[in-house]
Amino acid sequence: MMRYILFLAYCFISSISFAQKIDVKLDDAMKKMEADEQFKHASISLFVVDDKTGKTVYDKNSELGLATASCLKVVTSAASFELLGKNYKYKTSIGYNGEVINDTLQGNLFITALGDPTLGSWRWEETKENVLGAWFLSLLKQNKISVISGDIILDESKWETQATPGGWPWEDIGNYYGAGARALNWHENQYDLFLNPGKNVGEPVEILRSEPELQAWVLINELKTGKAGSGDNSIIYLPEDGSIGYLRGTIPAGNSSFKISGAMPNAGNSFLYFLQELFKKNNISISGGIKNSIQFYINKEKLPVASKTFGSITSPPLDSINYWFLQKSINMYGEAFVKTISYEKTGFGASDTGINIIKNFWSKNGIEKSALNMKDGSGLSPANRVTTKALVTVMQYAKKQNWFSSFYHALPLQNGIKMKSGYIDGVRSYTGYIQSKAGNAYTFCFIINNYNGSATAVREKMWKLLDIMK
Repeated sequence: MMRYILFLAYCFISSISFAQKIDVKLDDAMKKMEADEQFKHASISLFVVDDKTGKTVYDKNSELGLATASCLKVVTSAASFELLGKNYKYKTSIGYNGEVINDTLQGNLFITALGDPTLGSWRWEETKENVLGAWFLSLLKQNKISVISGDIILDESKWETQATPGGWPWEDIGNYYGAGARALNWHENQYDLFLNPGKNVGEPVEILRSEPELQAWVLINELKTGKAGSGDNSIIYLPEDGSIGYLRGTIPAGNSSFKISGAMPNAGNSFLYFLQELFKKNNISISGGIKNSIQFYINKEKLPVASKTFGSITSPPLDSINYWFLQKSINMYGEAFVKTISYEKTGFGASDTGINIIKNFWSKNGIEKSALNMKDGSGLSPANRVTTKALVTVMQYAKKQNWFSSFYHALPLQNGIKMKSGYIDGVRSYTGYIQSKAGNAYTFCFIINNYNGSATAVREKMWKLLDIMK
């Protein structure tokens, strides 16, 4: 018995000794980082907690609010699991008013949208465009409809009209990662542009095509050809609901076809065009037009509503959507989650309301509101200010929940660590879980703001420091 007690005491003392060594090693590494010319004017924060004891292993500026970039996604993700549930599914309803007589719908066909971010996405078989198109056609066939005497109306009235959160940079909004969330999202609100660069530096770039095809939008092409191997340095300037955009910057020479991706100015219009073409190809006649709820508002007309329902499309469950949200850092998914929380709790989907609900939730779970200054749900806004301690609290909270396996599975594996990363101009961040070879488990968050020089070099230096805990 005495030997057993001595053995436990030895293990306990060894554990404390190891933790102290980690603390010293991290402190030494941090001092070297602070002395690095690249971080002369930077703000650096690192917070590490021992998962077994719950005690702080290392604390450097853990109460300092910093821009987080995409590490903010863990806040939205975990709140969504709690406030919506891992099995939550979006529903898009197809309805009508009037009557179906013989082969004619004598009335309007309605699509009532409630924010499904997966419609037309290529990430699931059941959400792909061709599968959804076939479903629409089968729905009409079941009801023996080949003529629609009224309009096709897209009802987005349950969500706010603003797709992108306030404060997103102008340089981001027109590009695929700057796609906001609407009541009707289509093809992840993204289109691809296929380009043909010139042979020599400085020559014009030719636009070959877009997929899906852009409708009623004009892109003024000011792109030039850059050096071979110079990478994608293009920017699309096109605001939401805008009709004229600009292509600026360079793409590299030496490619016969080069692809960049942009954000649809209005995904609902692209979806309606998809339906119109689908019906035309399959000999379904539409006597009226295609309209969205904004048109009724502009014309000061009352938005008609569906009195009956043909059926509805349901999304994959939230835990499946969340997988791609964290794995591929899809900003639009995060903004959809925020507005969905708002809709489910108040009956109207609005970004500011959803953010307040999320902040209140975390306030009740140990995070001061001033430590979680959120401006969006994805981290794209440079105005977000969150502490590393707050993010570690979120990550520790997640570990205790029954949905944790889904959350953990969704975290990318980077540098041998399950962690979410973030990167916007001047910001690098990581938060996640480390299991050391010695059997110790840590939860951490590491953020640097306002560094100088190469972002890749910063990443390598941050990873080297994190390696100490392996």
